[in-house]
Amino acid sequence: MAIVGLADKAVVESRERVRAALLSLGLALPAKRIVVNFSLADIIKEGAHFDLSIALGVLVAMAALPQDAVDGHLVLGELSLDGSIQTVSGVLPAALCAAERSQRLICPAENGSEAAWGGDIDILAANSLTELLNHLRGTQLLSPVNPSILAPPPSEPDMADLTGQETARRAIEIAATGGHNLLMIGPPCAGKSMLAACLLDLLPGSAVLSGCSEWPITRIGGA
Repeated sequence: MAIVGLADKAVVESRERVRAALLSLGLALPAKRIVVNFSLADIIKEGAHFDLSIALGVLVAMAALPQDAVDGHLVLGELSLDGSIQTVSGVLPAALCAAERSQRLICPAENGSEAAWGGDIDILAANSLTELLNHLRGTQLLSPVNPSILAPPPSEPDMADLTGQETARRAIEIAATGGHNLLMIGPPCAGKSMLAACLLDLLPGSAVLSGCSEWPITRIGGA
């Protein structure tokens, strides 16, 4: 599969993600050259959100999906190697564009509630390529989506975010439990700031609410 039309690295790598996603469905690309052309050719194409549209276009070209099943749809979504559809950015502007053009929207399931704010349009929000194909073929319909506001992700780092650093993790756990002083020394990018931020999650709630007045954390120079 060749991709032309001033595509960036993420778009060029789509061919491997699409190939693997189709293989997960038991579909192999035909033994002939496939060219995916992005127009206009003088505009840079960026991002992995083209994966799903490329996959559907290839399926139509292989006669594995009828053309009228995807006509009138605006499609965006990133494919994993197992065929699942990953969340992408820019779904709400895409939904507004689809509403302006009287088109339907196909997007990842996690972006469905965001896309629903785009107006009175039909939205197909699927978790995987299999779910989407079953819907387009009429064998298993997707549930409708409603607009909602996603909860913001936690802003404070958590100990679960750390990989390795067993000795340092043990040290800050002991310091937090016993209220001991803790001095972190090491080269830049060794993980000192991350460990210090995770320390706040281990302190008693009263100490955090009071501004950690009983558990002072001081940063000295680059240490």
